[in-house]
Amino acid sequence: MKASLYLVLATLFWSGNFVVGQAAVASMTPLDLTFWRWTLAAVPLLLLAHFIEKPDWRSVLRRWPVLLLLSVLGMSGYTLLLYGALGYTSAMNASLITAANPALIVVMAIVVLGERTTRLGWLGICLGLLGVLLVLTRGEVQRVFSLSINIGEVMMIGAIVVWGCYTIIARRLDVPPIAATAVQVVIATVTLAPFALAMKVQFPDTPAEGWSLAYIAVFPSLGAYLFWNLALKTTPPGTAGNYLNLIVVFTAVITVALGTPLSLVQIAGGLLVIVGVLLTGIRGQARLAAPATPRLRP
Repeated sequence: MKASLYLVLATLFWSGNFVVGQAAVASMTPLDLTFWRWTLAAVPLLLLAHFIEKPDWRSVLRRWPVLLLLSVLGMSGYTLLLYGALGYTSAMNASLITAANPALIVVMAIVVLGERTTRLGWLGICLGLLGVLLVLTRGEVQRVFSLSINIGEVMMIGAIVVWGCYTIIARRLDVPPIAATAVQVVIATVTLAPFALAMKVQFPDTPAEGWSLAYIAVFPSLGAYLFWNLALKTTPPGTAGNYLNLIVVFTAVITVALGTPLSLVQIAGGLLVIVGVLLTGIRGQARLAAPATPRLRP
């Protein structure tokens, strides 16, 4: 139940990242947002790791090759691709491509890790994807086939592939989750610094840009990555990936809160997504856990 709560919170924070990021890229570059979000989040994450987990930092740093790879994938690569895509394609197209992430993670987990899922798990994935399609197309699913592919959509496809790889690799990382996240953020800040200097990255000039960056640094950067890594300690990648469908639901809720009405089709699609997450996260995971339970011996 804790892992499920962590995954819900992570997707909630990332939903806000879609909404705020869409507005922020109008006046800030993807490198601006990526560099400053990790720079502002680095020290708080290190302090959290040090005082909460009290890790053996020497032992953590011995895993620097894997942490470097994860940082390049999840912190730098995915974030740059996401913000870059939001500058070229619509939120609808970007969210629709993101909806394919759970299925991609399941396939990658089966191929790379040899994991399996149940029939209910596959049913949950299908229901979740159907719900996402209903939400994004307003009930006109045939609109999917009329979407044209541009550079932004290609970048989003690259983003979900990168995130799938990040999730698979992070699942097997034997480092305390907060410490792992903190080190990845520090690595991202250091590796992006030369590019930031060369491109003359600017700090936000207006209050709107400042509040946008503050939200991105605290919630999608600190909170979401922290909760995601905590959940991956006890949750299979395929199960965790299906929770990403909630991003569309939460995005719809945020949109309504900002004054845009929600249609009946969007409500129905959101319910399908929630049912799909429950089937995959509870029923699907329970059947997989059963064979691993040791039998009592006389």
